[in-house]
Amino acid sequence: MTTAELKEKRVRAWNNAKKFLDTHRGENGILSAEDDAEYARMEKEIDDLGREIARAQRAEQFEASLNAPTKSPLVGSPDMGVKRAAKTRASKEYKDALLTAFKTKFRTVSNILQEQVDADGGFLVPDEWDERLIAAINDDNIVRPLSTVITTVGEHRINIAAAKPTASWTEEASDIGFASYESPFTQVVLDAHKLVASVKVTDELLYDNAYDLEQHLLNEFAAAIANAEEDAFLNGDGNGKPTGIFDSTNGGVITEADALDSDALIDLVYALRTGYRKNAAFIMNDKLVAAVRKLKDNNGAYIWQPAYQLGQPDTILGYPVYTSTYAPETAVAFGDYSYYNIGDRGTRSFKQLNELFAGQGMVGFVMSERVDAALVLPEAVQILSVAGTSDTTDEDEA
Repeated sequence: MTTAELKEKRVRAWNNAKKFLDTHRGENGILSAEDDAEYARMEKEIDDLGREIARAQRAEQFEASLNAPTKSPLVGSPDMGVKRAAKTRASKEYKDALLTAFKTKFRTVSNILQEQVDADGGFLVPDEWDERLIAAINDDNIVRPLSTVITTVGEHRINIAAAKPTASWTEEASDIGFASYESPFTQVVLDAHKLVASVKVTDELLYDNAYDLEQHLLNEFAAAIANAEEDAFLNGDGNGKPTGIFDSTNGGVITEADALDSDALIDLVYALRTGYRKNAAFIMNDKLVAAVRKLKDNNGAYIWQPAYQLGQPDTILGYPVYTSTYAPETAVAFGDYSYYNIGDRGTRSFKQLNELFAGQGMVGFVMSERVDAALVLPEAVQILSVAGTSDTTDEDEA
């Protein structure tokens, strides 16, 4: 019997066992002694089939390993594999070499580092550092986890359907009408804007082996980059930086309201098309939360609800709400932010500045990245612009 047949037999056995439970429980929900013994027999059959499936899968894997070729074709020079292993940024040797270079003010630079330099002469960060830095940025940056993040190697063009086909009723044997589209597709272009963060470290800190220099640098750079990115992802105008969600020209669709009340937020929710509401969330400034938390619906219930699980966002009208100090104080965004695309160009790199801060007994480190971002479908995000929101919030707090 094949593995697939065994799996099908186990599924049937489990379905029969569930059906047996449903039909043989008494009024008190308990099986009789005879039925209990029968159900135990069914469970044993299911367990036996599970062990037999595992045994058959191991046999198939063993059979495949015996049939595998013992030699692989030569696709490069004989020493290609050795060189790649030494050069990779994922290796422990590369990571240790970079830390050694830090502590010696880059007077000791191994050949491993020389193999991984960026276009500006800096050294590329180890793969592990880059992943941990991205994770740290995600913890501090509310936009990145909600967005679609892609890695680009050059100018990246995203095709957008500018027009949609329409359907119409027609008689049998009648001519089929074709809608004419002057521009059926548009494009959103993600380029690369350079973001730079710098940290100064004392000589004593560099030479102190007991101090976790790596974690210190990761924390400092992650905080600086996360703040700058989040500001640009929300408010950027596309000039030398990404285009933000709240941008008045290329951001979300803007509607205006005289006051921030529950009716305005309800209108904002239903201004977004149904398909986008499935994964929608609110983004607002921290200062607006105090005003929103006081709002009630027509039944006197608060529209804001706290999260009951650690790590989960609070909700407004049943939708998650994320707050940022960089969001405008007079606007609220609501939409599906997966249509906000972030393009990371390559990986991050470090530079070391020996002479610039030598008189202060310090060494500078500079980290740079290239990134661009844009809302590829403006209708996926609705923005409520409220006149006098800040004044209202201040009065409520007073």
